[in-house]
Amino acid sequence: MDTTVIALFVVASVASLFMAWVVGAGSSGATPFAPAVGANAISTMRAAFVVGIFGFLGAVLQGANVSEAVGRGLVEGVSLPATGVILVLLIGAGLMAIGIYTGYPIATAFTVTGSVVGVGLALGGAPAWAKYQQIGLVWVATPFVGGGIAYLIASVLPREDVPERFSVPLLAGVVGAVVANLDFPRLGVNGGPGSVSRAVARTVPFDPSVAVGGTTLLVGVAIAGIVYWDVARDHEGGLRRVLLALGSLVAFSAGGSQVGLAVGPLLPLADQIDAVSTFAVLFGGGLGILVGSWTGAPRMIKSLSQDYSSLGPRRSIATLVPSFLIAQTAVLLGVPVSFNEVIVSGIVGSGAAVGGSDVVDTRKILVTVGAWIGSLLLAFVVAYVTAMALM
Repeated sequence: MDTTVIALFVVASVASLFMAWVVGAGSSGATPFAPAVGANAISTMRAAFVVGIFGFLGAVLQGANVSEAVGRGLVEGVSLPATGVILVLLIGAGLMAIGIYTGYPIATAFTVTGSVVGVGLALGGAPAWAKYQQIGLVWVATPFVGGGIAYLIASVLPREDVPERFSVPLLAGVVGAVVANLDFPRLGVNGGPGSVSRAVARTVPFDPSVAVGGTTLLVGVAIAGIVYWDVARDHEGGLRRVLLALGSLVAFSAGGSQVGLAVGPLLPLADQIDAVSTFAVLFGGGLGILVGSWTGAPRMIKSLSQDYSSLGPRRSIATLVPSFLIAQTAVLLGVPVSFNEVIVSGIVGSGAAVGGSDVVDTRKILVTVGAWIGSLLLAFVVAYVTAMALM
């Protein structure tokens, strides 16, 4: 095997690990538990520890779809060379590092996507318009869908005519039903990816669609029953435990989505080395996210949990439920999504329901949105110009 290819892959892998660290320290590591920290359900340092574990698991178990999209689906007709991969990762990670240092959550999905497209087009690739439309739809819809669902949940939870001993278990049951239908490795036919509900359906003598629906219903009802019992015996403690469970699921989803931003560009290079599998690339990216969450996430957790608004358990639950649903939709579609955008949208929506503009720092939100748009454009321009000059 060409030693040059191996040497370039090693250099690119180092850049990828740095990017994974930045992802863990920034969006993936900070946003899932920021609402829980804001609600005083968990300390900042403990949140960083837990989110690192679940982020690693999500990266390994659910990271393939987004990694494939970032590595092979953003530009048609060209495969990024090793130098292009290194350039993409350095630009994306550099902009993210600036965001971490300044305390503003620059979106990793925007910087990496802009960098990959910029380098790919500079090398003569063709735009993948169908994928761009899909990505753009998710990015534009996220604030409205996430904020809207958060608004509805936050509007219902405090109502006296909808007791929380019923509403919170219902929400938990819906989330549990979704989890039963998530794809995981080796649960499908012939060891492929599949869901718990479909795996159960293959073992029972019923129509598959009926079996999947029945399993989904049973899981949802079981989760709702457990949460009902917990909230009934310890109301505030039960709410905190629901909040921590939701944060863990969002952290898992963050790992599954965000690892692709760090390791996706490596996949075309890994194809040239027989000993390097997609699982190995995802495992390495997951480790980078884990270390980044443990060492760099506390600063961003504090920024999101304290600077945007004062969150209580109910607003935090209202924020995390749509965050989990949107994240898993993005993972299913293979769309790189910004967890900063997802979480902030939920925070704004839940805040509007309980107190309008009085509980949301409007200036901070506007500056953050400007940073997102600016980072996408800046990453594209810098990547395109640099690639044209050097490659």
